[in-house]
Amino acid sequence: MKYYIIAGEASGDLHASNLIKELKQLDSNAIFRCWGGDLMEEQGATVVKHYKDLAFMGFVEVLLNLRTILSNIAFCKKDIMAFQPDVLILVDYPGFNLRIAKYAKQQGLKVFYYISPSVWAWHESRVEQVRRFVDKMFVILPFEKEFYAKHHIEVEYAGHPLTDVVNDWKMKHVKNEEWIKQNALTSLPIIAIIPGSRKQEISRMLPIMIEAALPYQQHQLVITGAPSIPKEFYILFLAGLDIKILFNQTYTILQHADAAIVKSGTSTLEAALMQVPQVVCYKANPISYRIAKMLTNIKFISLVNLIMDREIVKELIQHDMTVINIRKELTQITYNKLRRREIANDYNDLIALLGTNGASRNIAAKMWAYLRP
Repeated sequence: MKYYIIAGEASGDLHASNLIKELKQLDSNAIFRCWGGDLMEEQGATVVKHYKDLAFMGFVEVLLNLRTILSNIAFCKKDIMAFQPDVLILVDYPGFNLRIAKYAKQQGLKVFYYISPSVWAWHESRVEQVRRFVDKMFVILPFEKEFYAKHHIEVEYAGHPLTDVVNDWKMKHVKNEEWIKQNALTSLPIIAIIPGSRKQEISRMLPIMIEAALPYQQHQLVITGAPSIPKEFYILFLAGLDIKILFNQTYTILQHADAAIVKSGTSTLEAALMQVPQVVCYKANPISYRIAKMLTNIKFISLVNLIMDREIVKELIQHDMTVINIRKELTQITYNKLRRREIANDYNDLIALLGTNGASRNIAAKMWAYLRP
């Protein structure tokens, strides 16, 4: 069977790669043509567009790159029709993927959506686009099934795939001192700095994150480098400081971390699953933020708090993301034993709520059940 999959960012590449791995177990004749990244390619997919060329986030950034985005949409439509897939699988990335869903449905193609757009957060009217243009929605957050049910749309939930990713990694990796030596780190505990995977996010947030963490002399700072961003770009923000930048080692860094400063996104859930106390940060273009603020309808921005429906990790957004505020919370999650114990208990509740193991395998099985002859 022929599958066309579109993932527009690093987290989508991760989840789509695991989905491809499981679909290959069920369909020995599977052929995958994709928009995604290195992880999908490692699973044998032909990647026609890399997500690093698609990373436009925020209203202003989208407007500034509108010509490129429209060109990508036009190319995608032609490429899909030339490939003639048995199914189109869209992975998150809603601004792009919902447009492609409409086109594909009009062409009579079967459309699956894996990892729902955040229609519960803003643009709830997009629920109607899901109803009209998506044959089956597969969600990864527990509350999304209830949300869609209120709109009389049946969706599939089979757990969060990140749970398996982290658990599988933990089974294969034991905390050891050799890693410390190999990366020329000291014996001091680590404060992980996770500034995101897009240049515009890193430029806006990394300098503030670094300045906030510098006074913690009893710790060493380690930046998690995004695979799509060259090391030279990070060095621009270090001002000669001896801070390590390690690529493709986020989980190992978190495994050794005492605390973390994390850009809102998938990394917040990864830090929680790795049991690392964290402070969540986000700062957008001021105009984009004002527009988003008017359109959104959510209490929290981090996945951890959204899933739990209460604040278990501190969120510092836009004007609240200051050096002083980060330091204040970082001190609490680093040195306050009661606060650290409270976070650990909340993380355990989160893991219990996410529930089912084998999410990628279960979703692949559900997709195959809908597709097989």
